[in-house]
Amino acid sequence: MICGCARFVERRQSALYFALLVVGYILYLLVGAGIFSAIERPYEQELRGELKAARRDFLSNNSCVSDARLEELLARALEASNYGVTVLGNRSGRNWDFVSSLFFTSTVLTTTGYGHSVPLSDEGKGFCMFYALFGIPGTLFLLTALVQRIMALVTLRPLSYFHHRWALAKSKLAAIHAACLTLIMTLLLLIIPAWILVGLEKEWDFLESLYFCFISLTTIGLGDYVPGETQSGEDNPHPQLYRLAITVYLLLGLVFVLVLLETCYELPQMRRLTQRFYLEEVRELDSETTDIMDQDHLSDEHSDPSSHVTDHLPVIPSVSEQAASLRLHSGATPRREQDLLSRAN
Repeated sequence: MICGCARFVERRQSALYFALLVVGYILYLLVGAGIFSAIERPYEQELRGELKAARRDFLSNNSCVSDARLEELLARALEASNYGVTVLGNRSGRNWDFVSSLFFTSTVLTTTGYGHSVPLSDEGKGFCMFYALFGIPGTLFLLTALVQRIMALVTLRPLSYFHHRWALAKSKLAAIHAACLTLIMTLLLLIIPAWILVGLEKEWDFLESLYFCFISLTTIGLGDYVPGETQSGEDNPHPQLYRLAITVYLLLGLVFVLVLLETCYELPQMRRLTQRFYLEEVRELDSETTDIMDQDHLSDEHSDPSSHVTDHLPVIPSVSEQAASLRLHSGATPRREQDLLSRAN
C-alpha cells in the first residue's frame, strides 16, 4: 500500500506541486484581503464620519443651500474628478496638452494606467482601444529586445568574465550577481527617485514617494499619487518639463525592472524550482524544441557558402614550411633546401 502511494506521488509529482501552488496562491489572496480589510476599514470609517460631519456643518452654516442641491453638486464634482477634471485652485493644469497626452500614452502602452486622466469623448475611448490593441504588443516586443540587449551588458558578460577570472561556480556567481544587481536597482530606481520626489512634491513624505515609485515601476498604477497633481504654478514653474521627466523615468525604470526580473528568473536555482511545476510533457517538448533549434542553427552554419569555402579549401603549406619539414623528418640537405627557397623567390 505504501509503495503504491509512493509510486503514485512520484508519477503525479508535477500535478501535486501545481495544486500546492494554486492553493498557496489562493491563501495568499485571502490573507492579503484580510490584512488590508483590518488595516484600512477603520480609516475608511473615520474619513466617512469626517465627511458627514463637514457636510452637516456646511448645511447648518449655509441655510440657503438645500441638501439636494449640495448632493447634486458633490455628485457632479466627483464624476468630473473621476475623469481627471477638477476646479480646485491648486489644480488648474490641463490633462490633454501634448506632454500630458504623452504621459497618458506611456501609461496606456506600459499598462500602468493611473486612471487620473481618461478619455472624455466616445471618439477618444474608441481610439484608446484601437491604439492599445497594437501599441501594447509593440511595447512588449520593444521591451523584450531592449531587455535582451541590456542583459548581455549587465548580466551575461560580467558573469562570463568573473567566471573565467575567479573560477567560481556559475550558479553561485549568478546568485551573487543577482543580489548585487537587486541592491543597485533598488538604490537607483527607488531610493534616489523617492528622495528627489520628497523635495519636489511638498505634500509627500518619503514613504509616499517610495510608494509611488514602487507602484509605478511594477505597473500597478493605482493613481492615488500622481506627480504634479497637487502643485501650484509657484511650486512648479515648468509642469510640462516635470511631467516629461517623470515619463522618461517610468519608461527607463520599467526596462531595468524587467532586466532585474529576467536576471533572477535565469538563476539556476530559480529554473530548477519552476521546473517542478511544469508538466512532464511540456518539459520534453521544451527539450525537443531546444534540440531542433540547435540543429537548425548547425544546418544554417553548414549551408552558409562562405563557411563551406573556408572549411573545405585545402591548406597549402609554404615552401619555407616544406623545407623545414624536410629538414626535420627527412634529413634534407642544404642544397635541397636552397632549391626550394629559390623556387619560392
